[in-house]
Order: sequence, then structure tokens, then C-alpha cells
Amino acid sequence: MSLQTPYVAPACTVQPQWIDYNGHMNVGYYLIAFDEASETFFHFVGLTPEFRRANHATTFALENHLHYVREVKSGDPLRFEFRLIDTNDKRFHFYAEMLHGTEGHLVATYEGISAHVDTRTRKTAPMAASLVARLQEVKAAHAALPRPWRVGHVMSVNPPKKTA
Repeated sequence: MSLQTPYVAPACTVQPQWIDYNGHMNVGYYLIAFDEASETFFHFVGLTPEFRRANHATTFALENHLHYVREVKSGDPLRFEFRLIDTNDKRFHFYAEMLHGTEGHLVATYEGISAHVDTRTRKTAPMAASLVARLQEVKAAHAALPRPWRVGHVMSVNPPKKTA
């Protein structure tokens, strides 16, 4: 079975209420847009509402990194591409790019680590074998993609030069 590489989430449009005093999308709304787009990526990797209910499972964000590349303005169309970077029995690491929906240029990147949580205990817990298998399948498919240079990027006032 061929998997979408990278996974393309449904598009959205920059909303007027997301615009700040600079006339472009406020930094906080980048996270909101990525968070909403990530829900469909989570469904793609197997974390559907049905799976969550049946397995008393959810995810909690452990760490997120946003990299702002270019501004967008009210009404601009956005599209999102996701890839699974790594996973183990309790966590998964993913990366996403926000692109301008018609011009195609990179707007922002989002990298996150989420934990699998048992909703009954509210603690990190091992994933069901079926979810681990699906994540491994997606990871293998996405491993064929070039690793984005921003994955694991260290914040600095003197950032390294882009190499790829």
C-alpha cells in the first residue's frame, strides 16, 4: 500500500482575526493553524477519534518549535505538508511545513513531539500494537523524503547557514 509522502493536510485561509498590528498573521495564529492541520495528520497515522475512544487514548504535546519564514496576510491561502520523523512505543516526532497555497513558497515550519496518553490515568502510556505498527509504516514511507535541515534546529542569534 502506497502512503502519501509527505502527508498533505486540508488547506485553510488566513482569517482576518489572525492579523496583528503589523498587518500580517500574528505569531500565535501560526501555531493554531498548524495545530488544526495536525489533527488530520494524527488521523492519518491512526489516531482517529474512534481509536482514541476504543483505546482510552489521546496525545499531549511535549515540545513544539515554530520557525517563521515569510509573512502572510488576511485571505492568503495556506497548505500544509507533514512527515513523521521518528516514533517509539510512547511518543512520536513530526515535522510540518506551511506553504502559501497559490504561490507555493515556504511560510513557516513546525516541529513537534507528542506523547501517547491513557485518558484514564492522564499519564504517558505505551501505544496499542496496531498504532505502533501504523506509525512504523508511515515512518518508513516518510524516511524516503529528504530530512529537512530545520529538524532539530538549535536556536541561536548566529544560526548555521542552510545547507540543503
